[in-house]
Amino acid sequence: EPLPRIEATMTTHDVRFEDFGSIWLVTPMTATARSWIEENVATESWQWIGGSLAVEPRCVPNLAEGMQAAGLNASLN
Repeated sequence: EPLPRIEATMTTHDVRFEDFGSIWLVTPMTATARSWIEENVATESWQWIGGSLAVEPRCVPNLAEGMQAAGLNASLN
């Protein structure tokens, strides 16, 4: 007997923000988000942990607002 078909709506996020207390990790999930960060955020190589940008909590509101204004979808964790 075939398995039942499951349909789900999935929201695709361009960027994921994760709160780790003293730092937040901002992870671009799409090429568009990665390009936006490269073009709009002054970063140092040491701020990148794997594919995520480590930022201070005070930077998060401005980053999120700029990304939203550019039409990117964000997920806050």
